[in-house]
Amino acid sequence: MKIIINGSNGRMGKAVARFIEQDSDMSAVAFVDINNVAASDDPIYENLTDFTGEADCIIDFSHHTCTEGLLEYAVSRNIPVVICTTAHTDEEKAMIKAAAEKIPVFFSANMSLGIAVMNEICKTAAKMFPSANIEIIEKHHNQKLDVPSGTALLLADGIKEIRPAAVYNIGRHENGKRTDEEIGIHSLRMGNVVGEHEVIINTGTQTLSIKHEAHDRSLFAEGAIAAAKFLNGKAAGFYDMTNIIKD
Repeated sequence: MKIIINGSNGRMGKAVARFIEQDSDMSAVAFVDINNVAASDDPIYENLTDFTGEADCIIDFSHHTCTEGLLEYAVSRNIPVVICTTAHTDEEKAMIKAAAEKIPVFFSANMSLGIAVMNEICKTAAKMFPSANIEIIEKHHNQKLDVPSGTALLLADGIKEIRPAAVYNIGRHENGKRTDEEIGIHSLRMGNVVGEHEVIINTGTQTLSIKHEAHDRSLFAEGAIAAAKFLNGKAAGFYDMTNIIKD
């Protein structure tokens, strides 16, 4: 597979490049970054449109504000795209959905295969214990901007598929008893924590704790590579980590 790495000079872009170098089935045909100072002997394109060669997939680790230009390029060239950025606006999410009607688009709030497995386990647990209290705790480094994390919301959304009446209580900052429909979501920001997510399910007679801990951010690059391989040969459509787990 021939891969375009968008956001190639960032930490994740560089990690993707390293994994591709070690994979005999893939090659990086273009490195694209606004900061076009070459980090190696490979040329860096400042804009996606500067690259006109052949490609089988774009792996995007740039910034969510680049979504419109990314999708316009991908659709115009009929190239599948794996979107690994976060914090998208509702307008940008609508763009992603619209593009997926024309090309294969892979988009997930978290590119970790482990989180995808965790999400499925949490949905199963919520189904098995329909009356249990559910709380989500997420921990990240002290420079993270978004609260709660997109992954915490992904896990909550998965549980909400099982419990449509669920209501998110983010940060629980007011007095009062929890409701039966409530899912509490709590955020901790400290030190250099890469990322920890724990879902606690309490029935009153027992507690089930489901936890994922990220040790190295390169796991997201691994997930992006897996997503690109998954898209190979797929029809136009919207895909996420659930599709990889169930494929």
